[in-house]
Amino acid sequence: MILLKPPWIRHEDNRPIFSVDIHPKGGRFATGGQGGQGGRIVIWNIAPVLSEADEMDSSIPKQLCQMDNHLGCVNVVRWSCQGHFLASGSDDKLVMIWKLTGEGSSTVFGGGGKVNIETWKCVYTLNSHSGDVLDLAWAPHDGWLASGSVDNTVIIWNAHKFPEKISVLKGHTAMVKGVTWDPVGKYIASQSDDKTLRVWRTKDWTQQEVVSDAFTDCSATTHVLRLSWSPDGMYLVSAHAMNGGGPTAQIIERDGWKQDKDFVGHRKAVTCVRFNSNILKKFSPSSPKAQQYCSCAIGSRDRSISVWLTSLKRPLVVIKDVFDDSVLDISWSSNGLHLLACSWDGTVVCVIFNPGEIGVPLSASEKNSLYERMYGKSLQQNLLNQSFSGSQIIENPELLRAMEEGNASPKKDAMEVEEVPAVVVASPIQQESPKTSSVLVPINQQTETRLPSGKRRITPMFLKPVPSTPTTKDNLEVSAISESTALSSSSPNKSKIVVVQESNSSTSNWNTSPNAQTIPPPIVNNQTKQAVCPQGLQINQLMCSEVPGDQPIIRFIDILEPLKMLPGKTVSKKVGMMKIQVTNSCQSISKGVLSRLDVFRNELNKQPIWETYLGSTVCCLEGNRKVVVACCEDCSINVYFIKSGARALPPLLIEDMAACLTLSDTCNCLVLI
Repeated sequence: MILLKPPWIRHEDNRPIFSVDIHPKGGRFATGGQGGQGGRIVIWNIAPVLSEADEMDSSIPKQLCQMDNHLGCVNVVRWSCQGHFLASGSDDKLVMIWKLTGEGSSTVFGGGGKVNIETWKCVYTLNSHSGDVLDLAWAPHDGWLASGSVDNTVIIWNAHKFPEKISVLKGHTAMVKGVTWDPVGKYIASQSDDKTLRVWRTKDWTQQEVVSDAFTDCSATTHVLRLSWSPDGMYLVSAHAMNGGGPTAQIIERDGWKQDKDFVGHRKAVTCVRFNSNILKKFSPSSPKAQQYCSCAIGSRDRSISVWLTSLKRPLVVIKDVFDDSVLDISWSSNGLHLLACSWDGTVVCVIFNPGEIGVPLSASEKNSLYERMYGKSLQQNLLNQSFSGSQIIENPELLRAMEEGNASPKKDAMEVEEVPAVVVASPIQQESPKTSSVLVPINQQTETRLPSGKRRITPMFLKPVPSTPTTKDNLEVSAISESTALSSSSPNKSKIVVVQESNSSTSNWNTSPNAQTIPPPIVNNQTKQAVCPQGLQINQLMCSEVPGDQPIIRFIDILEPLKMLPGKTVSKKVGMMKIQVTNSCQSISKGVLSRLDVFRNELNKQPIWETYLGSTVCCLEGNRKVVVACCEDCSINVYFIKSGARALPPLLIEDMAACLTLSDTCNCLVLI
């Protein structure tokens, strides 16, 4: 075993590091904590940590990227199981999803000359929590993301359709400080300051078990309560628990949720638990058969780390006196040989094991064989079912064999057979029961608009109600379709789609000097009844009118001069006594051009009270007495306090470029088209 503590893994001013996580492919790791004026995420190269030669080589970078988008301290960072995304949770109540882009290196803004070797971009912002986000966990199949918060809830997010929520788990009466998934995807567990640990079923997102006896004597609180599930699914280990007046990590067995074992030895409360993701094996000279077991690392407020093997009654190793404050998070590498731990003192420790000390991981085939013996299906089959099909996970191998032979049928009252739901996808047309008074008739035509960015947008069509009594040939056909769909899971024929190329949205066709007298009226497509904006104009206000006996038509009642200007040209807008001004493409840089946003105290002032630069062309601008909102071509929404210029929110990303923006006077509502 080798113990390392690189002095260069630190955040600004040695501020606390609350979370650490190693990438599944092992090339990098992420830390989250405080930095600058808010939260900070740093992605590091792991090679200089593991190799002294790489650490001394100046050509090998140590820090790969720094992200300061969170307005509050970052409490947790977690890579997805496949490593495609990084999720972060913060005191600003947000969960941000990050993805690596191919934009190359860039300079860290306000970083004193630091360079980002990689560029990680926030692709989704999840903002449904009403309190600080303290822990995150990706489901084994990467289809779900769980977030625990001080608002006493756990939110399950649909990772295939961010920011869609699958469920909100309510039951805790205090802050939720830890979440973890069962490795076969049947359960999710959460631990809270209400002195309970709760196990939830993923079948229907209801509560399976409440564990409280081990936590009734817990008096002191901890910043986090990070629990963990063993990779074989048999054991769930909690954070802060008590036994005989001493702090422990409670072991909860999957079989009947028994609680007669725990990990002891720490002098203060356990803050975090993390299982090695591998099922390990080790050969014994006295036995020809390899012994299989799991490995678990525990961090505590006593500043120590202990590593346990489920095959031993005592810890494999106890690491003391490496931190000056509480241990907050632990992470294992995918090969099971490297362990990282971070502390409130702002440092990170690396422990390197060799296979002779900790064991050899089971191969993929051996692991799948183990899952088939224990749960009736391999892990790969389980995860595939959870992501796409909703098949059954059968935890009784005898029942599985009987079903395959056709000699038995499952009985719910005798054996435990539960369905694991797939990600629910809403049907495009809601089918009603034949008993209702009317049915929905799908129009056999839709309009698909292809935007210059390559994205496709389908215009929703109006569905007319008709009497249920079939009096015409068309109604007879509709009744037949409705009746057949009530008895069959197959869907009716898809409607035809008419593709309309929207070439007038091209960014190169903006008119820089429109004449209000010669502006053509909006064009209405007679086929789809959809209004088309005249080329080169920006819509400021919309009005929806309805023609009797027909579907609604959108009409434009006010058209403003577009904000897209030639380089050096400016557009200004008066907001009360103040004036906001945009100059697009005012400065060229290596990556493109910058646009400047200025705010003046009044129209007579020549010096702005503050200014800022945006890395894209501003296409929409609005303001009120509190904030200024600027929407850019890069699909970002930037919100600043009008008096100070400080960001009111982190940059928000939308699906496509904004066309219209309006803001209420009270700043409680923003409407964007």
